[in-house]
Amino acid sequence: MGEFLKKFLAKAAGFWADWSMRQRGVFLAVIVVIVVGIVMLFRVSATPVLVPVINTPIRDLAALDRILIRISKEGVEASAPNNIVQVADKVTAERMRAILFSEDLIPSSIDPWQIFDKERWTTTDLERNVNLQRAHRQMIEDHIKVFQGVDNAIVNIEWPEKELFSSMQNPVSASVTIIPTPGSDIVQNRKKIEGIQRILKTAISGLKDENITITDNTGIQLNDFKGMEKFDKQDLTERQQKNIREEENKYRKKILSDLQHTFGTDRVRDLSVKFDYDFNHETYERMDILPTMIKLPTPGLSYDDSERTMTIDASESISTTKWEGTGINPEGPAGVEGQTPPAFKDMSNLYGRMSQDTGVKNREWSHQDTKGEKSPVIKRVTVSVNIDGTWEKVFDEKGKQVVLPNNTLKREYTPVSPEDLSDAKLLIQDAIGYDAKRSDSVTVKNIKFDRTEQFRLEDEKYAREQQIKTTIIVFLAGLTLLLFGFILFRAISREMERRRRLAEEERARREQMLRESAMAEAEQEGMEVSISLEERNRMELMESVINMAKEHPDDAAQLIRTWLLEE
Repeated sequence: MGEFLKKFLAKAAGFWADWSMRQRGVFLAVIVVIVVGIVMLFRVSATPVLVPVINTPIRDLAALDRILIRISKEGVEASAPNNIVQVADKVTAERMRAILFSEDLIPSSIDPWQIFDKERWTTTDLERNVNLQRAHRQMIEDHIKVFQGVDNAIVNIEWPEKELFSSMQNPVSASVTIIPTPGSDIVQNRKKIEGIQRILKTAISGLKDENITITDNTGIQLNDFKGMEKFDKQDLTERQQKNIREEENKYRKKILSDLQHTFGTDRVRDLSVKFDYDFNHETYERMDILPTMIKLPTPGLSYDDSERTMTIDASESISTTKWEGTGINPEGPAGVEGQTPPAFKDMSNLYGRMSQDTGVKNREWSHQDTKGEKSPVIKRVTVSVNIDGTWEKVFDEKGKQVVLPNNTLKREYTPVSPEDLSDAKLLIQDAIGYDAKRSDSVTVKNIKFDRTEQFRLEDEKYAREQQIKTTIIVFLAGLTLLLFGFILFRAISREMERRRRLAEEERARREQMLRESAMAEAEQEGMEVSISLEERNRMELMESVINMAKEHPDDAAQLIRTWLLEE
């Protein structure tokens, strides 16, 4: 294999040498095009294929934004090229489609047949209808199975034959049997059941709520919402309690943060906030009697000179009767009833005087009729917080911390002043919107926190630091003594060595003087002096050293200086 590769490379090198520059350029361009094509092929093949959640483009941009936001809440990445919502795979698309149906986010303009579209080819109308029904049923089952908490679903749809008259037409009916997963809440979750019911109504044209039956595997009807009032009330109560807890936590965090920034994190550790809500929905009608403005206030005056009245005259009727004596009472022709009023007939031929005044006034009040609905309101707000004082360590005149006989540090406690407690209370009242009419309550106290464990750790730390300081001082003192002893020993050793060396030099000098004197005496007497081999070598060595010192005095001085430094 290696020999073949060598021959191939040799031939290729020969061809490359025989080619001209143009042929080489064309060959390189072909290689680059092939490599770029392969890279693009891999990139295109690696691009994920998106699956549409809804096959129809959504023209309503607001509805499209709501759908994309709801899908993003599930942690799913979605895109909308050409206004068609798409996700990564088919399973995710079916799950998102089920969520959109359950929350009624599918726009009404979307054709439901396009959502459940599956092409089937047959030869007869009967087979085509049967396949269409099967496709409907299978597609609805697939959508219901995507719901969280549904293990399996069985759908049965009854399409009646078309009648000539609409009054004789039987309605479409559907039944669904759901097998929930263990631990699922779909049996009590009305929202999911309504989502399944909405899927059936959207998928099956003409299907109504009363013709839909949804049961579980035990035969209990799940879409009987009249029987689920208890669960709906429980769910409503849970959501209300959740909203109350969220409101309490929001105010608690805000007020606690403000107090901790003022007094310190360690002095304000916790705060309790309790909201009492009235969730009863009531409608009311009320009529308020309002005064009528007769004269508007004069601008620029320091007092109100307006005039008001509670009633105004709507109408007035006055009747006056006055009689004095009989006067002339015409009777008219004989046999004809006269024109005298009955009240005056009894007074005929009488003398007298009568005066009667009658007045009627109709008054109206200015009023205002109000109709409304009472929304959930806050009945009462209670807040309680404890603020700790400050602890200060006591120092003596030398600036050292005072230690008690039980080996603990001495501390002094300074409570929070009443002015600070009052200011903190006002701060909390303004933060919660304090209303005395609601009997709101704000309690701010100064109670000592239990800091036993904190003080114990501080005392242990202080004792440990003092012990470390003592150990370091003792160690440094011992090290100093040891160093001083070493220096003293070194000095004594050098002094003893110097004295020993001086003694040896003195002894050698004396012996040398004795030898020289002996040799001088022998030479004077003409005696033959015998010198030992060791003495001869020593003399030669000394003579060579003297000669070298004479020839190289600088080197000899440097050598002597080195000896002296070493000593």
